[in-house]
Amino acid sequence: MDLNLRSVRQEYTKRGLSRNQIPDNPFLLFEQWLGQAISQEVNEPTAMLVGTVSPEGHPSTRTVLLKEVVDQKFVFYTNYLSRKGKHIAENPAISLSFVWHELERQVHIEGFAKPLSPTISDEYYHSRPYKSQIGARISPQSQPIPSRFKLMREFVKESAKWMGREIERPNNWGGYEVEPIRIEFWQGRPSRLHDRFLYEKEANNSWKINRLAP
Repeated sequence: MDLNLRSVRQEYTKRGLSRNQIPDNPFLLFEQWLGQAISQEVNEPTAMLVGTVSPEGHPSTRTVLLKEVVDQKFVFYTNYLSRKGKHIAENPAISLSFVWHELERQVHIEGFAKPLSPTISDEYYHSRPYKSQIGARISPQSQPIPSRFKLMREFVKESAKWMGREIERPNNWGGYEVEPIRIEFWQGRPSRLHDRFLYEKEANNSWKINRLAP
């Protein structure tokens, strides 16, 4: 590789984060940061990197969109037969990471994933655009396919099948809720002396807060 990667660097100078600025509940700070990311038109503010572990112990990551934060749990939707779905079925331990470059901020979450009820998954599925509902039915997510042409042909066939009718959510598609046990807030600072605050959930459901070295 001929690229000089060692010289690619950026100084972070926009903000700081101190202990007296953060609430005892990490969800209040997350809501504030996410709201600022949305209002300041950060690119894909709800995008999060989802990390799972295979039965063989191999880590895997991909990007998924956060759809809700309910009862102090993070919610996303996907194909249960996808690679991440199969990983979660074997090992519910999961990580979520938000990276908002424009704000020089990151949030890193660790916890456990649990499938949502069919009723909640149905409600969200039917709120999606028509084409997204069809796509969820015909895509064998994470599986090899012979061509894009075959995928589009299946899309057209499935669209015709449900014309004028409510589309049924496939059983292999739905939501997960992630209950966190660890949430870290990262704010970029000059000289790589970043501000990092870690919330760890305790037995009484309160949160222990520590500043971490950058």
